[in-house]
Amino acid sequence: MSNIADLIEEYILRQLAAQSDGRVELRRNDIANKISCAPSQISYVLNTRFTQDKGFEVESRRGLGGYIRIVQVPIQRLIYQDMIDKIDDDTPFESVQSMAKYLLQHEFVTNREAALLMQAVSFAYDKMEPHDRTECLHALFSTLEKFS
Repeated sequence: MSNIADLIEEYILRQLAAQSDGRVELRRNDIANKISCAPSQISYVLNTRFTQDKGFEVESRRGLGGYIRIVQVPIQRLIYQDMIDKIDDDTPFESVQSMAKYLLQHEFVTNREAALLMQAVSFAYDKMEPHDRTECLHALFSTLEKFS
């Protein structure tokens, strides 16, 4: 038999799957009544199994009229954000080149987009000061994220 945390997770995932936009708003007490558990157990599941690292954004308000809003974040967004977070003034050219190759290998960008990205990265490393290069690379990866 599954433990309570598994049942809560399964219930929330089923509710998310039923929504076409990957977003659901629930009430802790409603979940607790359906599964016969304490609201604190729901909080535990939200804090451990519905994290940003696992592709979820959770907004929660307690009390009367409280809710839990869970949004499933597309994996692409997480990958781009991770790359942006890793690029700073000291990031070597090879690391950014690897990021571009990763995007191409996993079909987040086309061959043409990867070629343009690599050309821009090469220019940034050859002609820009580290701070300006970092801003430029952040803008490039942010733009790719928005249009993916």
